[in-house]
Amino acid sequence: MTCVADIQDFLINLAPPELAESWDNVGLLTGDPTFQVEKILTCLTLTPDVAAEAIAAGASLIVSHHPILFRPVQQITTASSEGKMLLDLIQARVSVYSPHTCYDSAERGINWQLASLLGLENVGILRPQTVSAESAPEQGAGRFGDLPAEFSLAQLNQLIKQALKIENLQFVGDPAMRVRRLGIACGAAAEFLKDADKHECQALLTGEARFHACLEARSREMALILPGHYATERPAMEQMAELLQQQFPELTIWASEEESDPVGWDCDGESA
Repeated sequence: MTCVADIQDFLINLAPPELAESWDNVGLLTGDPTFQVEKILTCLTLTPDVAAEAIAAGASLIVSHHPILFRPVQQITTASSEGKMLLDLIQARVSVYSPHTCYDSAERGINWQLASLLGLENVGILRPQTVSAESAPEQGAGRFGDLPAEFSLAQLNQLIKQALKIENLQFVGDPAMRVRRLGIACGAAAEFLKDADKHECQALLTGEARFHACLEARSREMALILPGHYATERPAMEQMAELLQQQFPELTIWASEEESDPVGWDCDGESA
């Protein structure tokens, strides 16, 4: 019999909690470690429609990248959509685990996956984390590396769109500028611009950025590539489902089929 604690142990090993940012809320957020698990759903963000999918399918555990209960709450009631969702999950005995920034920064986590997908060489860590043990491997947040060849920004944008299977992205920079070293920080992580600049990256790939971060990139004469928050992180939760299935072949595991990017793109007057 597989229980929540077994899955929790695997996830802790995959994405160690010590990699979490200080502001984050990670780990088992609702549920009982002793609950039996037969089905697991993975998703980027736990929303009411994803929760309903999990409950209807009989999932025992949801692995959601973005945490629920991210900010302190004073009440959990049906008066709010989040409160109703949580009560529904608790009543159905569905546990929720969130690896979030632990998975971003893990040795084989989201940023490493993006670096691998783009074929980066000589991959390093944008913001190394101090490790007490001398023999421990270097760890930390973000990744950077050398592209297989030097690309123009326009060419790199096309490469990223193909790799992420998207039709559009936003960017800052001259399309003709040359890029050989790329920084990567998934989600909404333009604060890594300084780190990418320090590592001599000509561009930083992240999901989304505030306007002033775009101005900062321009002032640093760096490119900023923005495919969208969903595009940089959802594929890793599909990968998470595959990793869990390999480890627990006796279980039924899938990435949410209801989840979709809330942000649309208008192309020539039509939604893409």
